[in-house]
Amino acid sequence: MIKKILYCFIAIIIFTAGSVFAGEIKFIQVTDTHYSVHNPFTEEVLKATVKDINQQSGVSFVVFTGDNIDKSSEENLRGFMKTIKKLNIPYYIVIGNHDVFKSNGLSKQRYIEIIKRHNWLYRPSKPNYVFKKGEFVFIVLDGAKETIPGTGGYYRPKTLEWFNKQLTKYKRRKVIVFQHFPILPPLETKTHRVYQPETYYEVLNKHNNVIAIISGHYHTNKEKMENGIYHINSPSLINATNPYKIIDIVTTKGFSPMIYTQIREVDYH
Repeated sequence: MIKKILYCFIAIIIFTAGSVFAGEIKFIQVTDTHYSVHNPFTEEVLKATVKDINQQSGVSFVVFTGDNIDKSSEENLRGFMKTIKKLNIPYYIVIGNHDVFKSNGLSKQRYIEIIKRHNWLYRPSKPNYVFKKGEFVFIVLDGAKETIPGTGGYYRPKTLEWFNKQLTKYKRRKVIVFQHFPILPPLETKTHRVYQPETYYEVLNKHNNVIAIISGHYHTNKEKMENGIYHINSPSLINATNPYKIIDIVTTKGFSPMIYTQIREVDYH
């Protein structure tokens, strides 16, 4: 049975000039599932989550924002994919620090190859990619390290250069960024922080079209507005209440978006 409980509901309205379109979109973020074929709990929770998501109406897509598997292995990734392929709406995947380890044979390239083998409709072929829905542009930004994995994120110069080009290309569109490692930490800890975050902010400060940055990694729920960007950090699916997040974005001409978030709890029993 599924608990239909609202855990968090937040609306943000900011008045700005220059917004020239109106649109609405609803999507789901699932993060830090830490799936393992050797842990039945993670399998049951993920199955229940997929079933619950399929019962939701008006959802455009699902995004898994990293640490999709607990230990980097092809066995775990295949098990994860076999479960989420039962979703009846499109899904997108972000790579986290638990997901890849090149020395173990699961590089980012191999990771994506396995995803595409299980879903031939999955179009992204690189860790960094763009997809568009209606009036919105979504950017997936990769900060994982595959050679020496660790809890800290690193958005490489080439990644940030690519990011800058995309923000320039879509300067007249509203952009939402998905990434595993939050640029604005929800907790005070040194171990999970992004390396050289100032280089990331240098790119952000050149543009004014990013309205939200959505991440996981810290297994906690926190949302904060900073310099016109709504930073959404969401809890792990394997937290005590097994939460995932539903996000609605509504835009009106002459105003910046209204962003609503709702945490939905899954009872996998």
